[in-house]
Amino acid sequence: MAGGVMRSLLLVAASGLAREALDAIHAAGGYDVVGIVDDDPSRWGELVGGAKVIGGLDVVHHYSDAAVLLCAGRGAARASLAERLGLDDSRYATVVHPDVYVPATCEVGIGSIVLAGCVLTTDVTVGRHVVLMPHVTLTHDDEIADFATLCGGVTLGGSVHIGEHCYLGMNASVREDVRIGANTLIGMGSVVLSDISPNEIWFGVPARRAPKRTSREQLRELRYDR
Repeated sequence: MAGGVMRSLLLVAASGLAREALDAIHAAGGYDVVGIVDDDPSRWGELVGGAKVIGGLDVVHHYSDAAVLLCAGRGAARASLAERLGLDDSRYATVVHPDVYVPATCEVGIGSIVLAGCVLTTDVTVGRHVVLMPHVTLTHDDEIADFATLCGGVTLGGSVHIGEHCYLGMNASVREDVRIGANTLIGMGSVVLSDISPNEIWFGVPARRAPKRTSREQLRELRYDR
């Protein structure tokens, strides 16, 4: 915020994440939220977290000076929105809740959202458009690639690499020195002890690969503890 002037901000996607991001934005200050854009016409005019849905994605280009924050919950959806919008990185806001301490040795990429209670210890790299839900713990030398989503309570040991578009469910944990390939889904409460190839679904304690025909919707019906 230069000279006490707040930059305008547009949120993209009228989602639960948008409501959570708004709380962090208001707590941190520095932005004047213009509204939310969403391609679902039935949402237009609705209030989401106190912000009005003002139209579809095309509205973003009518506010050329406004910062933009992608608030779709899934990384693949955020990546699709970023591609459709075609904006320069300078247009994107980065939101970190003020109760989160980001050490000088750590980096949070453009467009990322870090919610309350997250911990970054040292030499942690968070990529572009990553979402860290409340109480995520990242320890030394962790690397989170672009468009990944780590749900509440996720804990990573040291030197863990999370690939692009990965989704780690609530309270999942990953052993140190493990690499998780891109586009992988880890079920909530899972304990990952070994490397995982891209494009897979793993769940359980210890985590194991789901059958190849298991969809993400079917995963919700599986018991993670059996």
